[in-house]
Amino acid sequence: MDTGRARGDAPRESKGKGKGKSFSFLRGLLASPRALAVAQKTRVGTTRCDVVHESGTHRLLRYRRDTPATWAEPVLFCYALINRPYILDLQPDKSVIRQYLARGFDVYIIDWGVPSHADRIFTVEHYVSGFLADAVRILREAHASKDVHLVGYCMGGTLSALFTALHPELVKTMTLLAAPIDFTSTDSLLNLWVDRANFDVDAFIDAHGNCPGWYLQACFQQLKPVQNYLQKYLTAFDNLEDPTFLASYFAMELWVNDNIPVAGETFRWFVKELYQGNRLVGGGLEVDHRRVDLRRITCPLLLLTAANDHLVAPAATEGIRPHVGSQDVESIGIDAGHVGLVVGGKAQRMVWPRATQWLTERATSMQSRTS
Repeated sequence: MDTGRARGDAPRESKGKGKGKSFSFLRGLLASPRALAVAQKTRVGTTRCDVVHESGTHRLLRYRRDTPATWAEPVLFCYALINRPYILDLQPDKSVIRQYLARGFDVYIIDWGVPSHADRIFTVEHYVSGFLADAVRILREAHASKDVHLVGYCMGGTLSALFTALHPELVKTMTLLAAPIDFTSTDSLLNLWVDRANFDVDAFIDAHGNCPGWYLQACFQQLKPVQNYLQKYLTAFDNLEDPTFLASYFAMELWVNDNIPVAGETFRWFVKELYQGNRLVGGGLEVDHRRVDLRRITCPLLLLTAANDHLVAPAATEGIRPHVGSQDVESIGIDAGHVGLVVGGKAQRMVWPRATQWLTERATSMQSRTS
């Protein structure tokens, strides 16, 4: 086929490109040993903390402060039941936890641990009315505070909303970070995949006991197959000589592949009551034999969303607005993904300084409490 180029042009152009590709490939191979060394040295979740309470696989962690806290009420992070909580403290320069510590807060987080096969019977009440309630009680007693600041990430945000609706007097503020509340949106493939017509959750849990970690990982990977199975590896290969990039890459890979199961009965409840029934905003939802009424949530709310979130669309979090009794509701959105909202450089520069400032404006200072 005639391309319109002179006969001698094509070979010279092709030869140049070939050299460039070959040279790049060679440089990548030569950099591989250094990349392996970076992988071996990469550490995650390095902010010092102590276990202050344990129950079964669940742990309540308190992060250490180098100076006395500025604010009277402690901050409690309620993490999701999927993956590990150290994504909130991935690296020193990509740590949401450190942002709150730097603002002067006492900071705690719930690590739900890894449910065993025997834990498949755990219901949502076990988490909301059990360990989460215990954690709030422990913080209130330790800090002589009548309430706490609650921050919920993803599924942990849903648990936080459930708890706050049941115990509004115990939560001073609530921050929902990419938290699914309104499940009517079809912007996420997950909502389509778990539709009753496509997914029999009863048969699935009856067969497996718990929802396996490998199954969740496969679902998340398939949401962006090109990016997850090809693009990220090509990008990593192109940056094998950049130790800063590699440290971040290996830290993320460690977390992404650190999968854990979800207790079977809780997974069944989330799919049937929320994803398929949308009863949190639709009404009729009960937890621990008590009706969950979002109108009982009257504390200040901060909603954090990511425009490119393929797991929890912004509308799923913003959907809480018309259903709560709160008069003080603010939103911060960013052009990022579900995880980028936590560890992305833009989020660390633009979202979390604003989110922590928002909290200081609604917190009680230690000075005013003691004066």
